[in-house]
Amino acid sequence: MITLTEKAIKAVSRFIRSEKGAAGLRLRVTGGGCAGLQYEMQLETAPEANDTVIEQSNIRIFVDPQSAAMLQGLTIDFVDTMVESGFTFHNPNASASCGCGKSFSA
Repeated sequence: MITLTEKAIKAVSRFIRSEKGAAGLRLRVTGGGCAGLQYEMQLETAPEANDTVIEQSNIRIFVDPQSAAMLQGLTIDFVDTMVESGFTFHNPNASASCGCGKSFSA
């Protein structure tokens, strides 16, 4: 299960409303970043055939089968401070993560 905090729900909802045709949030893991794997997020018009679709507070999250196991138990938050603004990730499957928190190793 992937969980969005209240702040993340508000941010994602705002982005979906501002993007014409967006039906949900695609969340995947790709190679890259300073720790080897990185989170990728983008708005999508529909899920793909093999996606797991997670719904929370009227937000649909689309996860491909390859990313699903690495994202199990993930919590996504949104921070907006004087020093940073953006999504943060707490992943219990990560054995290590980089200083910016945007990439991890499994």
